[in-house]
Amino acid sequence: MMLLPDKETLARLLSHYRAHERAVLAQPHEPALRRLFEDSAYTLCVLMGERTAREAVHAAERYLSRNRPAHRLAPAAPPPSA
Repeated sequence: MMLLPDKETLARLLSHYRAHERAVLAQPHEPALRRLFEDSAYTLCVLMGERTAREAVHAAERYLSRNRPAHRLAPAAPPPSA
């Protein structure tokens, strides 16, 4: 049996991941932003038990959509300043 992460914590992490992804796309040569993005991707992989960030994002989205209204997902937060 696999332990499942808290949905609010996972939604917040997914939101941070997406915000960091947008920041890296906007400033691809900024090492601090890339580190934040990679850290959030790694944490998402560990929480979801997946090997790649893409798989972890899909797994997180599936998990969050189960038995939960879509409007309760956390809005995307801006990335923390590096």
